[in-house]
Amino acid sequence: MRASRVLAVPGLVVRHELRLLGSLWLWAVRRTHGTGGGGTAFGYARGQGAMMFGFAFVCVIESVMVSVLLRDWPAVHHAVLVLDVYTVLIVIGLHAASVVRPHVLDAAAGTLRVRRAVHVDVSIPLERIASVRRELRATHERTDGELDLAVGSQTSVTLELSGPVVHVAFFGRRREVGVVRCHADDPAALVRAVDRAREGRAGTPYPDRGPWSSM
Repeated sequence: MRASRVLAVPGLVVRHELRLLGSLWLWAVRRTHGTGGGGTAFGYARGQGAMMFGFAFVCVIESVMVSVLLRDWPAVHHAVLVLDVYTVLIVIGLHAASVVRPHVLDAAAGTLRVRRAVHVDVSIPLERIASVRRELRATHERTDGELDLAVGSQTSVTLELSGPVVHVAFFGRRREVGVVRCHADDPAALVRAVDRAREGRAGTPYPDRGPWSSM
């Protein structure tokens, strides 16, 4: 079993990087992934844009410096240059993936699709959401049964579930989670939209959760 997982790793890495490159294309043509079925998209990438482009800029500066140092070794220079350019593309692709793969609320289908770039994509049935609230957190400890999808080291929306959903990690490990924390550029709008969708499916309004619900 362990050997088969090891053999599967290169395939997973290649698929991951192909998705990142595909995200660059979607970003260039101003399209999003998974939003064509009538759902409402909620972005979450705004908080990390400056950091990611800063990182890409550092990679470019490093590439130029290394290129100068290796100018007398053409073969090595060309090989390193290709790797450096590819690294910059992957860094920008990580941000592009966050932009083109937003959270998606599909009230008609009764699901909230919570995502983070190409790494996480969890579909949560609305009837399984016990509560949703705006909650800003800047620190997260790994806890069984909880999934934290921090962007820029923070989450701003907390979903507590009445029943677990399955999260599949990058290397295929599956685990059940009953609390999901994610980030949204407009967390209040996401919370309101989820509440309205839940009310619409239930047919009656949910009880008032008190003033903390709009914090």
